[in-house]
Amino acid sequence: MATFRVAILDMYNNHPGEGMRCIRQLLHRAQADNNVDFKVDTFNVRALNEVPGLNYDIYVASGGPGSPLPSGEPWEPLFFDFVDALFAHNQTAERKKFLLAICHSFQLISRHLGVGEVSKRKSTSFGVLPMHLTAAGHADPVLRALPEPFFAVDSRDYQLATVHPKRLAELGAEILCLEKERPHVPLARAIMAIRFSPEVLATQFHPEADGEGMHRYMLTEERKQQVITAYGEDKYHEMVRLLADPSTIGLTESIIVPTFLRNALAGLQELALA
Repeated sequence: MATFRVAILDMYNNHPGEGMRCIRQLLHRAQADNNVDFKVDTFNVRALNEVPGLNYDIYVASGGPGSPLPSGEPWEPLFFDFVDALFAHNQTAERKKFLLAICHSFQLISRHLGVGEVSKRKSTSFGVLPMHLTAAGHADPVLRALPEPFFAVDSRDYQLATVHPKRLAELGAEILCLEKERPHVPLARAIMAIRFSPEVLATQFHPEADGEGMHRYMLTEERKQQVITAYGEDKYHEMVRLLADPSTIGLTESIIVPTFLRNALAGLQELALA
């Protein structure tokens, strides 16, 4: 059985969240589905200034709380140096490194690479919300299996909405999907996924969210009261209903991260057999 090294970049800054559980659960499933063994190491980026080297095959950078704007904290240049090193490696090396960046990590990388403006939203985007594929999204090797629209867990106080097409073209990056249509709101729609390269996919939503687990979590009294207090009772009940529907979050969870991992493994194994 082939063994591959996986690095999880934990961006939660020691805050509790469901994201890390969901990522580990999907990695565990992928081992069985692909008949491989993952050696997984976790790096507590923001709390302990930890970043991985380039001695891993696959990287998953999590979402997390707080601002993705310049912080002056010591972890930030370390994280950006890692991102630059991974892109530079993939420019020349035959054996590529694969990266999936989620929400907070998406925003950081987008800001660092200058593909657009990351800014604070006028109000929090929170819930199980529709995402709309672009033409590039319909053709993307990961997202093309999703329906139009597809649903995902969205939880953002910040966003990438205004992009620089020239910079995207320089990088060879493509916008894969946009947030829900808001005809009554005169604001740009947020960019919800970017394919930065054949090996690097980033989403501003949470593709790792586990419908069943998130539904169970939302039904706890503590989380119920948190959501009702912050967003109102209608939003809470709508989210519970959508989380219970297997055609929404369950479908998205079953496609994006598993397909990203399967494609990464296929690329790595193809090179090993060459």
